[in-house]
Amino acid sequence: MKVKVCGMRDADNIQELLAVSPDFMGFIFYDKSPRYVGEGLDAEQLKSFPRSVKKVGVFVNASPDYILRMMKKYDLQYAQLHGNETPDVCRNLRNRGVSIIKAFSVDASFNFSMVNNYKPFCDFFLFDAKGESFGGNGVTFDWTILNRYDNEKPFFISGGIGLDNIDELETLKGLKLYGVDLNSKVEVEPGVKDLEVIRTIIRKIKPIDEEVIA
Repeated sequence: MKVKVCGMRDADNIQELLAVSPDFMGFIFYDKSPRYVGEGLDAEQLKSFPRSVKKVGVFVNASPDYILRMMKKYDLQYAQLHGNETPDVCRNLRNRGVSIIKAFSVDASFNFSMVNNYKPFCDFFLFDAKGESFGGNGVTFDWTILNRYDNEKPFFISGGIGLDNIDELETLKGLKLYGVDLNSKVEVEPGVKDLEVIRTIIRKIKPIDEEVIA
């Protein structure tokens, strides 16, 4: 299972996180988020990332031109669309060479059939807890709801995931759960992550195979 750590912006914390080797690192380009990158993100630092760590720009109802500019400036591999973007927006960006993660805010009333129109234009879905903000709310949703998903497109799960509930991902065995998205529950403060907590989570969901000595 892949690990995505989102809401990064502090250069030192970013460098420390690289040593932990997450599969994806996310940067929020939404000015109403407490984890908004602002003008302080170091483009040269991001361009020096190892290829094993994929960079994700998180956007909320942003213009395609702005998304494309940020993708190029910071050498991002994915655009995560976390607002009310339509399938046409995804198609437009996909046609311009952008790989797409489309996020959906999920609660008990969520209609999973509405994601069908997005499937041709997205690489992954991300199911997040519905809250007051577009993500980063620190709350979970009832993961059993995902059993209503048709399981065609691989997905990330997000929303209040931390050490206290990471073991409950076992309940989603059999679904195309591609990765977990860590953010507010692994923070020291908004935008600064607790590296030890993240290391522990990675060890839990990516156990090291022990060599069998004959």
